[in-house]
Amino acid sequence: MTSTAPDIAPGPAPAPLPDRLGLSGHMRATLVLALPLAGSHVAQIAISLTDTLMLGWYGVPELAAGTLAHALFMVVFLMGSGFAMAVMPMAAAAEAGGSVTGVRRVVRMGIWISVLIASVGLVPMWVSGAMFRAMGIEGEVAALAQEYLRIAMWGLFPALLVMVLKSYLAALQRPQMVLWATIFAAVLNAALNWAFIFGNWGAPELGLRGAALASVGTQSFALLLLVAYSGLAPRFRAYTLYARFWRPDWAAFSEVFRLGWPIGLTMLAEAGLFSATSVLMGLVGTVELAAHGIAIQIVAVLFMVHLGIANAATVRTGHALGRGDRAALRRGAQAAGLLSAIFVAVSIALMLAFPGLLVTLFLDRADPAFPQIVAAGVLLLTVSTLFLAFDGGQVVVLGLLRGMKDTRAPMLIAAFSYWGIGMPACYVLAFPLGLGGAGIWLGLALGLAVAFVAMLWRFNRLSARPFHG
Repeated sequence: MTSTAPDIAPGPAPAPLPDRLGLSGHMRATLVLALPLAGSHVAQIAISLTDTLMLGWYGVPELAAGTLAHALFMVVFLMGSGFAMAVMPMAAAAEAGGSVTGVRRVVRMGIWISVLIASVGLVPMWVSGAMFRAMGIEGEVAALAQEYLRIAMWGLFPALLVMVLKSYLAALQRPQMVLWATIFAAVLNAALNWAFIFGNWGAPELGLRGAALASVGTQSFALLLLVAYSGLAPRFRAYTLYARFWRPDWAAFSEVFRLGWPIGLTMLAEAGLFSATSVLMGLVGTVELAAHGIAIQIVAVLFMVHLGIANAATVRTGHALGRGDRAALRRGAQAAGLLSAIFVAVSIALMLAFPGLLVTLFLDRADPAFPQIVAAGVLLLTVSTLFLAFDGGQVVVLGLLRGMKDTRAPMLIAAFSYWGIGMPACYVLAFPLGLGGAGIWLGLALGLAVAFVAMLWRFNRLSARPFHG
């Protein structure tokens, strides 16, 4: 965690500007940008939840294979989306500096890199059956998962390109279409699943293959919407994003790649941590694993608001950086932190007031294990009040650091905090100390707390430096 500090300006140090907004003004501006982005994240979760529900209705082997295949797809997607996320602060800084060309360069090369990553990602998905069998997965489930992925893998191209265009629109502070495109995609995904999984509305009954086709269709539809909007809307015509698209720009390519790969690994480290805790929870017991799955779904929806605030913080930090406005950068950081803290308080109140009601939304009351799962879920949601505060805080500070083009040190902080502190703590608290499922969530909270403190220290240190290398 002693990596060289990044250059946090695109060129020579600009003259300092006065911060024209007070704290309340920064909070309003951050909220206007964060809410559509948070809504798009929630809509994205709705797509995943719809897939899980409909495959569960169709059959248990299909659900198991779909879950397994989705996990591999997400590994490749998270790695690739790091480069798309790198576009956001770079485009924001260029836009604030009045460089239309700078915006166009980084977005185009973000698209180039995403296409390359998607092409490489086809390989593991094509041979996934052999990989799953080598891991000890049952033959039928492994074969079904491969069958799914050999169709769904083509959706990796539009999925990653959508992420680049989302970053582009967010950087230009036009996130509303991102929200609408995701909502339309969620509705289309449910309709296509209903048609092709079950054979409704005259469509063939394709089962798991139908779910894969629905995913590719949904991702392609979202891409078409965002391409049309970013190419035809008057606001974006000056950027000529798609003109002479084939021309390489190796300097911009190199910078996007340099900033992007640590972001991808950071996202993968956190996703891997939560996947590993599911394995540990399975060792505690089936009831606890079911409660863990429910609690994670609830917390994930609430987390999307913090992620929206973090995305807005990245953009607004990038804009302040591009203008050389240190006061706005720090005041904007305070605004993002305060908004996150307010929503943490609201979330904690919700968790403590209605934990049983939230858990029962996911359960069949006729299930014999209903009382035990509810009790375990209520306990986890109670513990999550501590977990939420640190998780929301660390993702917002991570967004601020990305806005300052600082990605390698946060990657190292995240890897150490999640896997060097959080994962061992989960195991020790759950098993040697006998706290079970609650211990696993306390371990998660500890790892996230360490990440939050370390990243906050780094942000304060970097933001106090001159805005030049």
